[in-house]
Amino acid sequence: MFGLTMDKLVVIGVIAAFVIGPQRLPRAAAALAQLTRRVRDYTGTARERLSDELGPEFREIEWEKLDPRQYDPRRIIQDALRDDSHTDKTPDPSRRS
Repeated sequence: MFGLTMDKLVVIGVIAAFVIGPQRLPRAAAALAQLTRRVRDYTGTARERLSDELGPEFREIEWEKLDPRQYDPRRIIQDALRDDSHTDKTPDPSRRS
């Protein structure tokens, strides 16, 4: 989630405790929790509306095929190197028939 680790969240919490103060910190945490719930509800509603308006085809889209990361040149090369179907068919000179 945004590259936040537990360590970073703890540091943010400690800084917030100093900046906001211990008396107002519970109210600020409750407001943050309420904001988080609202955003989650809003995105869920938006996703449902989008799905309803675009129809059943939207639900059936294979999103993995649309992932732009699949066009990363490094990944293409790694996949090509791992692919067994393109093995070299030249005879090994050290092996004799």
